[in-house]
Amino acid sequence: MDRATAFDIRDPSLAGQGRRRIEWALAEMPVLRGLMERFGEERPLEGIRMSGCLHITTETANLARALKAAGADLVLCASNPLSTQDDVAAALVEHYGIPVHAIRGESTEVYYRHIGAALDHRPVITMDDGADLVSEIHKSRQDLIEGMLGGTEETTTGVIRLRAMAAGGALRFPVIAVNDAMTKHLFDNRYGTGQSTLDGVIRATNILLAGRTFTVVGYGWCGRGIAMRARGHGAHVVVTEVEPLRALEAAMDGFRVLPLEEAARQSDFIVTATGDKHVVDRRHFEVMKDGCVLANSGHFNVEINIPALESMAVDKQRPRASVEEYRLADGRRLRLLAEGRLVNLAAAEGHPSAVMDMSFANQLLCAAWLAQHGHRLERRVHEVPTEIDREVARLKLAAMDIAIDRLTDEQRAYLSSWEEGT
Repeated sequence: MDRATAFDIRDPSLAGQGRRRIEWALAEMPVLRGLMERFGEERPLEGIRMSGCLHITTETANLARALKAAGADLVLCASNPLSTQDDVAAALVEHYGIPVHAIRGESTEVYYRHIGAALDHRPVITMDDGADLVSEIHKSRQDLIEGMLGGTEETTTGVIRLRAMAAGGALRFPVIAVNDAMTKHLFDNRYGTGQSTLDGVIRATNILLAGRTFTVVGYGWCGRGIAMRARGHGAHVVVTEVEPLRALEAAMDGFRVLPLEEAARQSDFIVTATGDKHVVDRRHFEVMKDGCVLANSGHFNVEINIPALESMAVDKQRPRASVEEYRLADGRRLRLLAEGRLVNLAAAEGHPSAVMDMSFANQLLCAAWLAQHGHRLERRVHEVPTEIDREVARLKLAAMDIAIDRLTDEQRAYLSSWEEGT
């Protein structure tokens, strides 16, 4: 493949700016930095062809550098049309020699063409954020399946898709659910999504949150983080849920819990984080307050029923770069952020580097583990090996200069026995 077809980016001249931002991010990623140095010597991915369908951000760039240092032969494409940072894509190509097929704002047609280019690399390990690579392999590139060692999945939505494939007997190679690692979802989903979602909402609107009613749809780990950060800004936070245990937890965490149709009548902001389709629907639009801001922090732009909103609108305008304002027949205005896509990446820069440090350390270690063990694994969704999760936590604590206690021999013996009682 010659240079003209080995990548597809917006503007190579942005590479210098992208390189500076990538290095800035790396300073906040000590775990990944240490693993990059270690794997640069060990080379556990030597000669392994990999394709990654990921958000092309500064943090992802450092994961890509670490994979290359470990010996991987890597090609990247975007996992969302609006999440690519064009300067980062340019730097990866121009300074780090990693082929990238990603342009911010690319059409759906170009998006899938880029996925096709990544699969033309004939990977034996995939790295997904949303399961689009795995899905396309099973739908249209089944010629790749026989040689696959496996894949890794970064996000909740992708894990949901993969588990559905496995339950239906459709998944034909093993995939590790990196999203479900304790050092991923307890930190990335909660603290990362919490901070970056609020960052996206504030950048897009510049509307004061204090004193406003802010509804979070879904109280999983991402929803928990968003609700926590919104409360920190002084908002009156409402949570809506379909799962009784999560609703109970939200109530005991001090949030008001309401059905969405009731919450919609009083909300100034509504943010979705469910991984499901049309959780904000026509019946909710019909009762929303004038000026209500709608945003999505789930992976795909299906959580808010945008076609229904379009059909209800008599006029639409774009008052700010990441805001579309829909005027309804009765004069009410509903404001959709970032085309209903991931607001934290489409209207801001995504998660802080320090939290992605742990998520991408998991990705790197799981890729190396797959290279060694993938050919022996069952064709299903696998948990991150416990030893990897613990190693990431240990490395992060060391990087933060935090020491913890150790069990004594007596304590270990007590915890592994049953004879000693009261």
